[in-house]
Amino acid sequence: MHIDIISVVPGLLEGPFSHSILKRAEDKGIARVRVHNLRDYATGKQKHVDDYAFGGGAGMVMMIEPIARCIEALQQERTYDEIIYVTPDGKTFDQPMANTLSMKQNILILCGHYKGVDERIRQRYITQEISIGDYVLSGGELAAAVITDAVIRLIPGVLNDETSALTDSFQDHLLAPPVYTRPAEWQGMEVPEVLLSGHEAKINEWRFEASVRRTQERRPDLWAKSGLEKGELKSNKK
Repeated sequence: MHIDIISVVPGLLEGPFSHSILKRAEDKGIARVRVHNLRDYATGKQKHVDDYAFGGGAGMVMMIEPIARCIEALQQERTYDEIIYVTPDGKTFDQPMANTLSMKQNILILCGHYKGVDERIRQRYITQEISIGDYVLSGGELAAAVITDAVIRLIPGVLNDETSALTDSFQDHLLAPPVYTRPAEWQGMEVPEVLLSGHEAKINEWRFEASVRRTQERRPDLWAKSGLEKGELKSNKK
């Protein structure tokens, strides 16, 4: 997978992509992330990438020309499966969306800033608009990092145990169950006995039922999406 990110402040993305799982994916040659400075495609001595909004009002708007030049230059290098604009009014990012994007080959992400981009950029180039939540950030860089991390970790070979991603929260509209490690007893608090039994079927049943309970208690909205009913706990255990 190749992911290009267009940013006004590329320095914000140096940290997330130089450590941990994303760095491992790059070292293995599984995924490559490149950040492009939008100002490199601006003209004039000041390299402006924003201008006042027609109609007035507070805040600046990202200009058409630098973005168009950058996107079109990158399109000369590869064909993109998706050109994503991260924006508060986009579709809310979730695990199914991450799963779908993880099967793409080339992705381009445009980070918004100021009051956003000129609407004509969205109409001409953008294939998908994504928000990571109902709040506003100072720019799209952190959202782009979140999307990139969530997508790349799903690619086979990135995680040491490829089945780990399949048991993450949200994969089946359920939260992950509680997890424990050594010691088995700590300050009077004990690990559930079933997890020490070595009985795989019973452990899987416990995990599924614990996952259901946690989802019902903490995220009733997810529970409603799961399509499961209380009487189905035994038959749907995993």
